[in-house]
Amino acid sequence: MRMRKKKNLPSRMEACSDIHVKEPTEMKGKWRELAKGKSIAIEIGCGKGGFISELAARNPDVFYIGFEKIADVIVMAMEKVRRAELKNVVFICDDATNLKEIFEDGEIDEIYLNFSDPWPKKKHAKRRLTYISFLEIYKFIIKDGGKIYFKTDNRQLFDFSLTQFEEASIKLSDVTFDLHNSEYEKDNIHTEYEDNFSAKGFTINRLVGTVDKSQGKDQEKNERI
Repeated sequence: MRMRKKKNLPSRMEACSDIHVKEPTEMKGKWRELAKGKSIAIEIGCGKGGFISELAARNPDVFYIGFEKIADVIVMAMEKVRRAELKNVVFICDDATNLKEIFEDGEIDEIYLNFSDPWPKKKHAKRRLTYISFLEIYKFIIKDGGKIYFKTDNRQLFDFSLTQFEEASIKLSDVTFDLHNSEYEKDNIHTEYEDNFSAKGFTINRLVGTVDKSQGKDQEKNERI
């Protein structure tokens, strides 16, 4: 479903300019300075901002970056954060394919992927945010030992993602095919999308991936030998 164009979008975006990073590539290598010593987490595809705003409110000692490519969507997330008067969130309106141009090697501590577009057709597999080419980008920008949190209601996408994480040598843990009836639910922040689909009978799948930078280095070393 196509998002409707928002009225007065330019002025609404400008009203949120204090939390909108308009030239994110200029910040590459400087995010730690902006975060003032806080750990940094990004949500790729932050949507209307319900998840990231609640996460930021619960964790004031973490610096959050909401990443969303659609301006008509991200403006709602920014307005939500401003209304909540949160001081540990900023936003980037860009495409996830550009992450390596925005963040330096190991500059991010955690990544959240919530209910990403499943792109169900096989010919569109490379567009999935858990496709191995995206996972390799995440491995670059995230620190050694950093976490990737992924949840989805789409079982086919989840099964596909499990194989992609393994292929990318990202260690899997806390895997569940029914998050809301698991031990991990107590710390789970629901998105609006999540509640809608859960109410329709869909179970929520969730995993945690841990990045081991040495995996890539060992592979490169073996290839040279």
